[in-house]
Amino acid sequence: MTAVVGSQLVTLQDIKRAAEILSPVAIRTPLLYDDVLSGQLGAEIRYKPECLQRAGAFKFRGAYNYLHSLPEDLRKKGVVAPSSGNHGQGVAMAAKLFGVPATVVMPTNVTSAKRAGAERLGARIVLAGTTTQDRADKAKEICEAEGMTLVHPYDDPMIIAGQGTVGLEIAEDLPDVEMVLVPVGGGGLSAGVATAMKLMVPGVRVIGVEPESAPKLYRARQAGAPVRLDATGGLADGLQAVEIGGRPFHHHQAYIDDVVLVDDGPLPRAMQHLLDRMKVVVEPSGAITVAALMTGKVKPARTTVAVLSGGNIEWSGLKQILS
Repeated sequence: MTAVVGSQLVTLQDIKRAAEILSPVAIRTPLLYDDVLSGQLGAEIRYKPECLQRAGAFKFRGAYNYLHSLPEDLRKKGVVAPSSGNHGQGVAMAAKLFGVPATVVMPTNVTSAKRAGAERLGARIVLAGTTTQDRADKAKEICEAEGMTLVHPYDDPMIIAGQGTVGLEIAEDLPDVEMVLVPVGGGGLSAGVATAMKLMVPGVRVIGVEPESAPKLYRARQAGAPVRLDATGGLADGLQAVEIGGRPFHHHQAYIDDVVLVDDGPLPRAMQHLLDRMKVVVEPSGAITVAALMTGKVKPARTTVAVLSGGNIEWSGLKQILS
C-alpha cells in the first residue's frame, strides 16, 4: 500500500453514516458460501451478491446516499445520471423513492435489459454515443439546460461512501476475512470497499479485478496517476470506463493491495458456475471476481470474499453469452 498525503479520503465515519441512511431502504445482502469452489481451491470462498440489491446492483447504495445529501430544493428539480446501465438504474430507483425526476444518459449500444430497467423505474432515457465522455458531455448539457443535478457514477465522496457500505457489511458479517476481491469500473465501488475493509480489518488483502480490455487502474498504478485509455471494450460492459476516477484513485493508492486483469474468455464459465451451483444470476462485470479465482489469477486466502457487483442481465443476454 502507498500512503496518500494531502488527499481528502472518505472516512469510516462517512461510510457508517451512509449505512445509517441506507438502512431503511437498501438490502443488506448476505455472504453466500460456495462449497464447490471452496473444495476445489482449498479455501473458504464466499460471495457478496449485490445482484440481489435493489435495481440489480450495488449502484443503488451510492445513488441513494448522494440524493439524500442534496438540499431539497435542488433534489426536486431532478437529477441526471450518465451511465452504461447500472448507475442509471440505481439513480432511477433512488429518484423514484424521493419522488423526483431522473434522466439517464446511456450509450447507443446499451443492453436492452439495462435500458428497460431504468425505464421501468420511471427514468427518461437519452442516448449519446458509445464512450464515457459522450455520456458525460450530454449529461452536463442537460443539467445546464434544465437546472438538474448531475449524479457522477463514481468520482464523488457521497457515492464512494455509499458503495463503501458493501465493505462495511462484509467486515461486520465476517470479521476474520483475509481477502476481498472487488470489480473495478470507474472506481467508486472498489474505492469504497477497500476503504471500509482496511479501516475495519487492517490485515485484510483487497484485490481489484478489471478486464484486460479496460486496464485503467492497472495503468494508473504503473504511472502513479490516472491515465486515459484510447478505447475499451468486451463482455464486462459495466467496467469499461476509459479512466479511473481521480478521487477513487487516491483511495486505491491508500488501500488496495493489488490489481489483476482478466480477459473475456473465462467470464461465461464463471457466470454459469454461479447460476448452476449458487442459483445466482450475475452479469459479466459482476462475475469477473469469480473468474479471477477460477483461472488462478488470484490465489485465495483462507477466508476470501468475492464481490458480485451486479446482475442486470436477462434471458436473451444469458442465452447469447452462455450458448
